[in-house]
Amino acid sequence: MQQYINALLVLVCLTASHGAPALQVPGPLVDTDWLEQHLDEVRILDVREDIESFTRKAVLVRKRFTGDLRLHRPGAHIPGAVLVDFLNIQTSREIDDRNVRYMAPEKAEFEELMQSWGVNNDDAVVITSQGTGNGDVTMTTRLYWQAKYFGHDNVAILDGGMASWLLEQKPASIETSKPQPGNWVAREERTSLLANSDDVARAITDKNTELVDTRSLGFYLGAVKRPYVLKKGHIPNAKVFPNELFSSAGAPAYFSDPEELRQMADALAINSRANIITYCNSGQFASTSWFVFHELMGNPNVRLYDGSMHQWALEKRPVEKIKRPFQ
Repeated sequence: MQQYINALLVLVCLTASHGAPALQVPGPLVDTDWLEQHLDEVRILDVREDIESFTRKAVLVRKRFTGDLRLHRPGAHIPGAVLVDFLNIQTSREIDDRNVRYMAPEKAEFEELMQSWGVNNDDAVVITSQGTGNGDVTMTTRLYWQAKYFGHDNVAILDGGMASWLLEQKPASIETSKPQPGNWVAREERTSLLANSDDVARAITDKNTELVDTRSLGFYLGAVKRPYVLKKGHIPNAKVFPNELFSSAGAPAYFSDPEELRQMADALAINSRANIITYCNSGQFASTSWFVFHELMGNPNVRLYDGSMHQWALEKRPVEKIKRPFQ
């Protein structure tokens, strides 16, 4: 009898030492109410370019006629959130003697970043941003894609970002402290989420694969280009699905309804259920179309072309554009 009791005590102690199972995010998107209920159970990564806004007071004003609150100046952060400087999450890589910018970091480098943000292996991670427009959304989806690529599945994005949090008058902070280093370890890279230039070249003539250009029409048609992209235009046979359609334009920037986006894709002659490769200028905006097709619509056969038009043009691969008069 005593041996049975001793064995039971050992089992209880072992169970207690492992603690309760880690919280699992309910899906790729969470709302402010869910996050508020689980603040102490998640690691919040707040990704933004305006890093000074993290410790600056936000300014809310009321609309003159309706009395509704609007965000006049972004600022502050969710209590416990860790600041992620967006400029640090992409890097340059040497590919065939070419310096390709804005690429996903190497495995060891991303592991070091996640640890510096205090992320542990079993953490539920929620990614947020200022939520003031489409650009903020693309920063969250880019970090989300990289987390998935290196094997972290327990991750979600806060829909509407900090703008939604502030307008709902939930608690905010301008205080910050450096988190304790986490123990997060990158898993084997999920190459099924990534397309390279040769994959894209094959897709041009593959009737079963959709090439989706996530840039605005001006870039797609070849009217304008980014300075770091050497050629105007788009990859041959690509179809355009502009990034501004994936979320609301102003604050709070919420993701568009997936069914409405599927209907938009149909109108643009894009088969949202096919094999899909998304691209943009640098892999940032394309992460949002990847997120929509892969995570919100549930298509498992979607890849992001990380090098996008920047790498494609560096390699002197073919482009198409609409000729203009007097060109």
